[in-house]
Amino acid sequence: MLKRLAPWAILGLLLAVLGCACGRPPTNAYVIGDPQGDWGFPSPFAHNPRGPGYLRVSFLFDTLIWKDARGFVPALAQSWDYDPQTSAYVFHLRPGVLWHDGQPLTAADVAFTFAYLKRHPHSWVDLKPVQKVESIDPLTVRVTLARPYAPFLEEIAGSMFILPQHIWQGIEEPARFQEPRAAIGAGPYQFADYRREHGLYRFAAFDRYYQGRPTVPVISFVQVGNELLALKGKAIQAGAIPPEAAAEVRRLGFTVAAQPHFWGLKLLFNHQKFPCQEPAFRRALAQALDLPDLVGQAARGHGLPGSPGLLPPDSPWFQAPSTRYAFDPAASRRLLASLGYHPGPEGWQREGKILELSLLTAPAYARVAEYLQKAFRNIGVSVHPRPLDHTILDQKVRTHDFDLALSGHGGLGGDPKILNDVTQGRFAAEFLGGYQPSADLSRLLAGQLFILDDPSRRKLVAEIQEKLAEELPTLPLYYPTQYFAHDGRVPWFFTRGGIAKGIPIYFNKIALLPGAKPPLAP
Repeated sequence: MLKRLAPWAILGLLLAVLGCACGRPPTNAYVIGDPQGDWGFPSPFAHNPRGPGYLRVSFLFDTLIWKDARGFVPALAQSWDYDPQTSAYVFHLRPGVLWHDGQPLTAADVAFTFAYLKRHPHSWVDLKPVQKVESIDPLTVRVTLARPYAPFLEEIAGSMFILPQHIWQGIEEPARFQEPRAAIGAGPYQFADYRREHGLYRFAAFDRYYQGRPTVPVISFVQVGNELLALKGKAIQAGAIPPEAAAEVRRLGFTVAAQPHFWGLKLLFNHQKFPCQEPAFRRALAQALDLPDLVGQAARGHGLPGSPGLLPPDSPWFQAPSTRYAFDPAASRRLLASLGYHPGPEGWQREGKILELSLLTAPAYARVAEYLQKAFRNIGVSVHPRPLDHTILDQKVRTHDFDLALSGHGGLGGDPKILNDVTQGRFAAEFLGGYQPSADLSRLLAGQLFILDDPSRRKLVAEIQEKLAEELPTLPLYYPTQYFAHDGRVPWFFTRGGIAKGIPIYFNKIALLPGAKPPLAP
């Protein structure tokens, strides 16, 4: 019988059978497919620090403000004011907000959250700019900053999950707190199930949500090996698809949209090892690559070549650096010679040692790894790809256990503080391989955070992109054109600048609220 079924029908049947054994979402669930699956326990401190981990928690927990397709909108705070004289924000909370266990949310919870994250820092929220937090009355909170801080609304008010004090006040090891109580928030959905081994998350609509009961009773994320086949077989209702499948999927009745280029794939260098720590070597590898051809060959033309200033052309903060690295293998060889290497029968050698490097890569980047291997071989550099799971790859980069690595991240469409995060913040080790920025770059990075005047800040951000291009701590390869398809049941949209502090994914919880009719970005 199975031989007569279409491949996607077989997949749907297998998933249905598997669901009986592993807690598959019920038939009334809206299921979103994901190739990786597990992104950590869905609590504010136990999720994977990458965007998909944060996204799952966002269905359970709310922030003071949020974003829709046009910009900031009220969330737990129904309004807010800023006093430039005291550098203070005053948030006026909505009355009647309840935690999932029925307890009321008050200003005390907000003040507690700030204090708790000061003691237990969160990778997504930098509270160093916050000087003092006061609970004025049960529904009013004043947040005083040490000085004007440009990214405050997006980076703190719009990204910090508010915690229930009555649950978290006795928790001293928040990352280890992984039980249902840890997932009690004030968001539109409440925790129902999590299966690490199956990458399964199941959230049920919260009947007493302050913005109205969500329109979808149950929403689930589940690991699938092939999102396209799962969509065709109706095993999932939403997921990413290959760009070349977009026309076919539209003909099948699905809604298809391309995401802005707010995610980038980069070549990382281990800045604690020779020769990767040398700018001349990084420039040699950069000039060995024809990035438009790389996009054509490895991404089948669906993407934009990387900018050495890191931000993509889609970003409102993008400024094309004057420093470019044109494809020039001869220049690459001259740069290698300047480092003391000389050509030999087995490639470049220095002090009797052959120049050979390993290249950590995830299976999804196999074509890119092959392209790099061939391009670097063309200038005499031997590179050996080593495929790894994403989580293991990140860990090896974080601990400097690598030579070269292929890794990517989003957040490139939001506030330009992302440039600080990946060069000198908590993500620096993971996203830039331990790079130490120059004094000039550090000065520019620090300065751009405290300028509220938009033109002046834009000038600094442009200078930062120029310095990144000059120092080349990492080599942005390309920004892929990623396509997403869904069955039309939920009016998904692309959040301005990305969800929270720049997650370039369509699954904004606002689309699940009553009366939600936001436009789906092209």
